Amino acid sequence: MHSKNLNKKDFINGLYVEGGRLINDRSDSMTGIQKAASIKQSVKYDRKINQISDAIELSESRKKFGQMKY
Repeated sequence: MHSKNLNKKDFINGLYVEGGRLINDRSDSMTGIQKAASIKQSVKYDRKINQISDAIELSESRKKFGQMKY
């Protein structure tokens, strides 16, 4: 894949020139659609966690309110 005469300084962010052509030797990254789907999934998960924590907090405050003496 790589020529034997390439030095470390010939590589720039995973790109190098071989035979007059720019070769991309970087690892595969996520596409924009994959990133958007991942962000959407994270937001949905965070909202679910926040709803659960709010429900727990509300139930705790109702318990404390029910135990109060007038």
